[in-house]
Amino acid sequence: MAKFEMDTEFIAKLAKLLEETHLSEIEMADGDRKIRVARQIVATAAPVAGPMAAPGAPASVVVPVAAAATDQGTNPSAVKSPMVGTAYLSPEPGKPVFVHVGDKVAAGQTVVIIEAMKTFNPIKAPKAGTVTQILIENAQPVEFGQPLMIVE
Repeated sequence: MAKFEMDTEFIAKLAKLLEETHLSEIEMADGDRKIRVARQIVATAAPVAGPMAAPGAPASVVVPVAAAATDQGTNPSAVKSPMVGTAYLSPEPGKPVFVHVGDKVAAGQTVVIIEAMKTFNPIKAPKAGTVTQILIENAQPVEFGQPLMIVE
């Protein structure tokens, strides 16, 4: 069996890419060799008062996610994130948001965009209905499966 050599410079580049893109992990394969670089993301629904960790420092305390957001994850009317990335409520800075609470939306209408790896992905309403809740803030990092809004 051949010795597996670590390219620490390459690993550092992957770690920097994670930070820049707000992704939680990157996995790459080259033949039989595979590398996975991951970082822990602590999601909070509201700012937490108290001392903050230095930027880039690993989180040592897990902060519970707000119960409302957790409960909405099982809501059949929740529009969930299909990927990890940064969610934006408007098509570009200074432009109006895609939807407001109370707006009626059509099936397939773009309700948010998620940036992942410098690509902006439109997230569309899975069904027609009314936006009853928006569960994220503009430019907020989101995880796969995270509820973004409720369309009933």
